[in-house]
Amino acid sequence: MVAFKEEFPYLRCESGQLFEFNRDWLHAAITRAADQAGYPRWWLTDHVTESIAFYLRLRTDESVVAFSQLSQTVRYVLQVIGYKEIVPYFKPSPPPITVSLIDLAYEAGTGYELAFFDLLEKRIQSLIDAGTDTLHLCALQPAIKHLQRTKVWTRACDSVREDVICFVREKLVSSGALGRLDCSLR
Repeated sequence: MVAFKEEFPYLRCESGQLFEFNRDWLHAAITRAADQAGYPRWWLTDHVTESIAFYLRLRTDESVVAFSQLSQTVRYVLQVIGYKEIVPYFKPSPPPITVSLIDLAYEAGTGYELAFFDLLEKRIQSLIDAGTDTLHLCALQPAIKHLQRTKVWTRACDSVREDVICFVREKLVSSGALGRLDCSLR
């Protein structure tokens, strides 16, 4: 992957999964840590978030930054500005992830449905293993049309759609991630 000059570098977690930086995600993680440390509606959350975003934007020499390095930087900033009591509570999960089902359908190639479900299972499992707590699966309808090799929606598409929904639910339940993972499918 390539991060463009005026954009943020990608974040890489220990499993190697890449994530896009998201200000709202960082803001929520800092807010959560401050709340747990006894600072509800902490007045510096916006400033710390923007400082970290500015720091990441300056890192144009790197297209990928380790997730642990970002966490360490936030902890350092909190300590330097005199709020070290927040540091132990700053334990961010990876940012929200969006997976394009149409991309998986294309990647499945001539394997079609069987390969698609295998790829989907591997992708979901790798994201669960990486600690993702928000997962958006998108482009369901185009993916199904591609798998069915049709341009118009058919009854067979309805059946495959139900299979995909049931498959995703089953994977989340069997992995034990259902209670801690917010997943949407559209």
